[in-house]
Amino acid sequence: MNQDSLVRAAQGGDRQAFEQLLGQCYDQVYRFALKWSGAVADAEDISQLACIKLGRSIGQFRFESAFSTWLYRLVVNCARDWQRSQQRHEHQPIAETSGDDPWPNPASADGEAEAAIYLEQILARVDSIGQGFRETLVLVFGEGLSHRQAAEVLGVRESTVSWRIHEIRKKLDLLRRAEGGV
Repeated sequence: MNQDSLVRAAQGGDRQAFEQLLGQCYDQVYRFALKWSGAVADAEDISQLACIKLGRSIGQFRFESAFSTWLYRLVVNCARDWQRSQQRHEHQPIAETSGDDPWPNPASADGEAEAAIYLEQILARVDSIGQGFRETLVLVFGEGLSHRQAAEVLGVRESTVSWRIHEIRKKLDLLRRAEGGV
């Protein structure tokens, strides 16, 4: 069965179709949640919330856009909800990087831990810019969506996505320079 047929069957209450649909799209949900959160445990929590929400709201999909676009939006909303719930808990700040370069290259890092810390630092900096910037960054750079596609997922204009990307680059460059980077 193709994806549209699975969605229609799941909307009609077919549990096996929903299970098959979830099997097809779970990797996409998890990958996006991981890129959004930067941490495996957090991505697992967000993915779980997204799967529950998908089950509850599958009937709201109206085939007016691609299912993947609607699914991204659902995961974005779950990630935001999850982040708000986590802000009620106290967290340890991420340790600053050591050495002269405050913006280490994750490709040269000695393992996944350093890359994960680097990603968390970038996402924290992007969060400080304002709402909507993290999602834009993850969709465009993490998922490889065009500005038009990201705009459709986020429900904003393409020019807004382009502006956000420009602002992210500008603010991160200013932060890097302020921290002594080149």
